Amino acid sequence: MHTRFSPDSLMKPEKMVSRCITTGLDCIAVTDHNTIDGALEVQRLASFRVIVGEEIKSQGGEIIGLFLKEAIPRGLPSLETVQRIKEQGGLVSIPHPFDHFRRSVIDKQALYEILPYVDIIEAFNARNTLQVDNRKALELALEHNILTSAVSDSHTPMEVGRTYVEIQDFDGTPSGLREALAKGNLVSRPITPLIHVLTTLTKARKRLTRLLNI
Repeated sequence: MHTRFSPDSLMKPEKMVSRCITTGLDCIAVTDHNTIDGALEVQRLASFRVIVGEEIKSQGGEIIGLFLKEAIPRGLPSLETVQRIKEQGGLVSIPHPFDHFRRSVIDKQALYEILPYVDIIEAFNARNTLQVDNRKALELALEHNILTSAVSDSHTPMEVGRTYVEIQDFDGTPSGLREALAKGNLVSRPITPLIHVLTTLTKARKRLTRLLNI
């Protein structure tokens, strides 16, 4: 499960940890936008396994790095972004590669340029509005023999634990996760598209609050 802790998020690290315990999740990947600070905080608080990740806005679009030790700057060429992930011993995952509505989706040219470096493709993202976008991602993964994941892409507590991958316990290493995902079972439950309205309203409210406090 991938979770975001952006400044516009409705979920704080403490709430995230509590919700994971309530829903029975015992391993999560926290992949905030262009930072690993939230992931490190969740890892510090949690009694379960937390994979430190980052959703990086490269020049060609968003790329996720897992098992990171240091944040990777945004705005780099896509190929350099994945190379920096690999230099840290991390895994490269492509989030929602065919989503029609997110402006930061990786573009086709960048996607195929970095495909040889990709370890995981999100075959199901619960926030994708059109299920055809998920099907296209699964087809791409199968065509290129790339591992798949199902992610909640949680920005709110209600999304946590709806979508995930059932895997056997692993040793906490990137290679261990790869082996576990190869035998995993995707549990795929879409969230209502209205969740995007909630996120948009939250962003607007927080921006207004910041303006009023200036």
